[in-house]
Amino acid sequence: MYEIRIHGRGGQGSVLASKILAKALVTEGKSAKAIPAFGFERRGAPVTAFVRFDDKKLRLVTNIYNPNCIICLDPTLRQSVDIFAGIRDDCVWIQTTKKDIGDINIPERVNQVALCNAVGIALDLFGRIITNTIMLGAFVRATGIVSIESLTTALGSVAFRDAALDQNIEAVKRAYDQTKVYCMAENKE
Repeated sequence: MYEIRIHGRGGQGSVLASKILAKALVTEGKSAKAIPAFGFERRGAPVTAFVRFDDKKLRLVTNIYNPNCIICLDPTLRQSVDIFAGIRDDCVWIQTTKKDIGDINIPERVNQVALCNAVGIALDLFGRIITNTIMLGAFVRATGIVSIESLTTALGSVAFRDAALDQNIEAVKRAYDQTKVYCMAENKE
């Protein structure tokens, strides 16, 4: 079983991102569940969503406390939320930021870091800071767990207007192309 925790702020689409990712995983023959967590339901408040998948049928529908992967949709969220709580050894961290790897404090348990300037892509394509589909493209780049094709198929199943669907597919592709992936094990030796 592989577990992903998505951190964002209200209005950035964390819950929708979890649903899209789960659909993409199902497209590839996995058993997957998207699990939203609702606290303060207001724009800008911290939001968490979860995705769990496996090759065999899943029955567990709980929050994820020990994720294999963290996706953080907001560059400022680490200042107010411990996004690394309970991470497993060799965790993959996918972060929206325009910072370079040398300017980021990386926890010991993180083995791989993927950095994407999702805010810049979002402003360019959408004119507002909605980074959810962009960070799914970064997830594909960082992990290879699901393909771009399955992700774009899953995007097509969401009720986007035609123009918005095209923009979101473009956002996924840009993120995939622009995300920088770093293996921290190489730096720890």
